[in-house]
Amino acid sequence: MLPPGGPSPAQTCGAVVVAAVLLQSVCVAVTFLYFTSELRELQDTYSKSGIACLTGEEIGNSIQNWDEIESEDREADPCWQVKWHLGKLIKQMMSRSYEENISAINAERTLSLPHTEKQQPHGPIHRIAAHLTGSNNRRSSLFTRIDLLPRRVIGHKINWESSRRSHSFLYNVELRNGELVIPQTGFYYIYSQIYFRFRENENEDSDLLGEVRNPKQLVQYVYRLTSYPEPILLMKSARTSCWSKKAEYGLYSTYQGGVFQLKREDRIFVSVSNSDFVDMDKEASFFGAFMI
Repeated sequence: MLPPGGPSPAQTCGAVVVAAVLLQSVCVAVTFLYFTSELRELQDTYSKSGIACLTGEEIGNSIQNWDEIESEDREADPCWQVKWHLGKLIKQMMSRSYEENISAINAERTLSLPHTEKQQPHGPIHRIAAHLTGSNNRRSSLFTRIDLLPRRVIGHKINWESSRRSHSFLYNVELRNGELVIPQTGFYYIYSQIYFRFRENENEDSDLLGEVRNPKQLVQYVYRLTSYPEPILLMKSARTSCWSKKAEYGLYSTYQGGVFQLKREDRIFVSVSNSDFVDMDKEASFFGAFMI
């Protein structure tokens, strides 16, 4: 119970202190809530502003013109830092990706190129062509026996000639022992036609004629010689022909052609079976190639 004279000074002082503490606590709580709300609002605003820097304008234009932006007043553009760093990052990534792709392409091309092609001089020959014919006037030297040829070569090799008097020519290519020497690695169209002809000789006896008229294999082969000892057969064309006893003569032409990848210093040539039946007329028997 309070004394009849009213509260004592000590009680009054204690009540004032309690009230002040309560008031201060309320003020601190209110201040904390206020600043927390303001900070959250500022954070949301900054985040939205940063996103707006990326979505409000076309990023492509910012990346292309980031050097121009760099010279402008940076303080006047709050989004400059975001756009500048983003442009810098994208540009570095694009440059790195481009360098990796170029390196991969160069490495793959280096592995796929043949060794002989790497050694070719600069300034390649753009036109390479050859057309070869034979001559009936020197028939004895037109064919090379099979025992003088490399192993696994069938028939007799034809020793073609290149002469201005015939239709033959050589353009940026060399003819060596009846073989075309390839001057440059690439794709070539190779063609060959052989004219087989049998004509009855009245002075021959009937037994010999019967032997000649037996079925004959008329075959032509196109070979490729490389640095390896064994030749490579590229094409062959064949027919088995039996001439009639009533026929005065028999004629047949075999033609073949195709595209092949040849290397520098490769050699190509033609061989035939039954060379005795080959007619080397320049319009009927020929051999050639050209680069495509």
